[in-house]
Amino acid sequence: SNSQDTFRRATRELAAFAAVRSPYLVTLYDAGQQGDDLYYSMEYLPAGSLDDAMGALPPGQVLGAVADAARAADALHEAGIAHNDIKPGNIMLHDGHAKLSDLGLSQLLTPGLTITGLGSTGSVEYLDPAIIRGEMPGRATDIFALGATLHRALSGTGLYGDLPTNNTMLAMRRVLSHPPEISPNLPAGVREVVAAAIDPNPAGRPTTAAELAARIDALSEEVL
Repeated sequence: SNSQDTFRRATRELAAFAAVRSPYLVTLYDAGQQGDDLYYSMEYLPAGSLDDAMGALPPGQVLGAVADAARAADALHEAGIAHNDIKPGNIMLHDGHAKLSDLGLSQLLTPGLTITGLGSTGSVEYLDPAIIRGEMPGRATDIFALGATLHRALSGTGLYGDLPTNNTMLAMRRVLSHPPEISPNLPAGVREVVAAAIDPNPAGRPTTAAELAARIDALSEEVL
């Protein structure tokens, strides 16, 4: 049945995610099925997400959190996994550092939240337009999402202005018809890193998320 296929896929994804060990990834403890419901438990991080703290964190801490998320993404990539839903709401703050979570997995079995696996409408601004056009997620598309996340968390604005929040199709159409615009209010060094991460040509982006993390680490001096 369709729900069994979905469950099997979700279980596989959870198992793959849980197998990757990184101090920058939220630890997954357990997953299983109860009737029609998939459940999983992960470590609880009471400080909340980068999304919750938006506007309240000093720039240096924002940079550190996104760099940590990039290190987590790199660990997933080295294990052959694309995260495909990197955004401020999936970056959990913890002891001055951050851990990348995969709350999108819970949406796999929540009808109505996903549209062809693209996550909720709020995720569209972090999606590499290539994915909307049907390309497969991978290192380069996660690196785009990290750049878009850094932009939103530091500038408070999205790369496409305010996307329609209640209509995923309209939001995707806007993304495909407007090139992303980097806020002029960001320091030049940050603008350069964001521009590299979201380069329309994936070959122009940092080759790995670890390389992006290193570029963000190098910025912290300038922004603080």
